[in-house]
Amino acid sequence: MVSAVRAAICLILMVVLCQVRGAYIPPKMNQTIQSLLRHYRIDDEQRFDGNKVFPKEPPAGKMETKLLFMGGILDTYEKLLGHMLKQQPTASPQTASISTDSYDRAGPSGDVRDDLKFILEKVRELKKKKFHEQEMILRGLQDLKHVQMDNLVVQSKALWELPWLYEEASSLSDNSKMRRRRRRQARKSQLRG
Repeated sequence: MVSAVRAAICLILMVVLCQVRGAYIPPKMNQTIQSLLRHYRIDDEQRFDGNKVFPKEPPAGKMETKLLFMGGILDTYEKLLGHMLKQQPTASPQTASISTDSYDRAGPSGDVRDDLKFILEKVRELKKKKFHEQEMILRGLQDLKHVQMDNLVVQSKALWELPWLYEEASSLSDNSKMRRRRRRQARKSQLRG
C-alpha cells in the first residue's frame, strides 16, 4: 500500500515537473503560433538546415548577461513581427469589425493579421513585465551605434571624456575580480570550518 502511494506521488511529481517548462506559453498563444506556421509554411529541409535565426542557448556567464541577451532577442522578435505585420494587407471593413475579444475563445483568430498582432502584444507584454531594465540597456547600446565618427566636436568631446570612462571601466572589472576572489575565499573557509 505504501509503495503504491509512493509510486503515485512520484508519478504526479514527475508529470508536474515535466509540465513546468511548457507552462510559460499559454495554450491560446501556442495555437496562434501554430496557425501562423501554417501560413508561413516552408519545407522541412529549409527549417532544419542547421542555420538557426536565434541561438537556443544564451551565452555562458552571469545571469545579467543572459537576461540582456534574451532582452535583445525579444526586441528583435518585436521588430520582426512588426515587419511581418506591415507586409500583410490591411484588414477589410468586414474583418476590422471583429473585436479583440475573439482571443478569449480558444484557438487563433484565423486572420493572419490579427494573429500577428496577438503574438506581437504577447512579446511586448513579456518585455515590459520581465525585461524592462534590459530594454533600457539595449536602447543605450543602440544609441552608441549612432555616434557621429566624422564629427570634430564629437571626436574632441570623446577624447575629453575618455579618462573618466577608462577609469570607470577599469574599476568595474577590478570590482568583479575582487568579488570572485572573496567568494572563493569564503567557500574555502567554509570547507575548512
